[in-house]
Amino acid sequence: MKRTSLTVLVLALGVFGIITTEMGMVGVLPQVSAELGVAPSAAGWLVGVFALVIAVSGPFTTLLASGVDRKKVLAAAIAVFAVSNAVYAVTSQYEVMLAFRIVPALFHPVFFAVALATAARMVPAEDATRATTTVFGGVTVGFAFGVPLSSYLAEHVSLASAFWFAALVNLAAFLGILRFVPAMPVGRRMSYGAQLGILGRSRTWLTIVSVVLVFAAMFSVYGYFAEYLGQVTHMDGTWVSAMLMAFGIVMIAGNFAFGALLRRSLIGTAVAYPVLCLAVYVLLYVVGPSFAPMVVAVLVWGAVHSGGLVVSQSWLGRDATDAPEFGNSLFISFSNLGITVGTAVGGWVMSDYGTRRLTCAGAVFAVAAVLVMGLRLGMDRIGARRVPAPPDPAGPVLGEVRAASRESS
Repeated sequence: MKRTSLTVLVLALGVFGIITTEMGMVGVLPQVSAELGVAPSAAGWLVGVFALVIAVSGPFTTLLASGVDRKKVLAAAIAVFAVSNAVYAVTSQYEVMLAFRIVPALFHPVFFAVALATAARMVPAEDATRATTTVFGGVTVGFAFGVPLSSYLAEHVSLASAFWFAALVNLAAFLGILRFVPAMPVGRRMSYGAQLGILGRSRTWLTIVSVVLVFAAMFSVYGYFAEYLGQVTHMDGTWVSAMLMAFGIVMIAGNFAFGALLRRSLIGTAVAYPVLCLAVYVLLYVVGPSFAPMVVAVLVWGAVHSGGLVVSQSWLGRDATDAPEFGNSLFISFSNLGITVGTAVGGWVMSDYGTRRLTCAGAVFAVAAVLVMGLRLGMDRIGARRVPAPPDPAGPVLGEVRAASRESS
């Protein structure tokens, strides 16, 4: 059991390294633009192309890796992230850095999909949600500490030091995988057709649409966190940085709180999540111009925001029990699509209607998510009614007598 716990923690460390690589670039873009001599818009592609590659390639790269020993897949993927960060640290060519943003993005959904499935597989069924929640803890710790620390190193030490930090984290995860993750050869590999078969179910597509809407609800507002606090609440840069750090720290606790709620009721927690998002956005709109109440509201916001990852992954996992790794890759891809949609709509709302109206965009997406989830659950109820009743063990004649007796009574 101790080795199993160490394995799950190593996988969480790998996720932390990947998030630090993916999102840490956001905090160092000004230094990248200056040192590589490119416009800020060009530097921004180092972030945008990463998410785009994940959204487009995720399910396909996961399918291609489905027949390979799980330990080898995890080790190879995290090694690519370590090498890519080392390249960022030493290169002075924008084209080289862009290429090495594309390469790890191809492995990002593979690592996530396999890590989540591996964590769930290595523990008893009743502990699967706790294990995946721990792995997702790497995401929240990455937001809370990995991204701010990368930004601090780039600002106060050097840009290269930020990338070397991420490289060392990924290298530590690589060594941990070699040491603590057992060999997991694929005994009976599912065919590509069998894995793709889950996409032939209409209920799966409703679940996928709801995941996209949940992430759009989350990131249509969170994507402009600094702008909202700066323009609506009138916080300065120091306060915004402090709020980002507090937001990330609260996310760590919130992640495990939502994991506990999911163990009690997966469906209830999943449907309640966008409702909580809606409530938070109403709160942000009301207290946005007020400094002290907004500080408290940010903490509430972070606690709710943290649940989006584990809740959405568990919700989609209901429709992918026969192909969990492929299902996880769908989650990674379509959640990134939701991030793209949400930030695009949020940017449009902010430019046309003002920054305070960002919360309205998030609220609309949250309501849409609840409606689609309701349709999805409605399909479950219809399917349950269509299941024929088992035959009466007493036989048709005695069964009819019993039915008549019940009617007469």
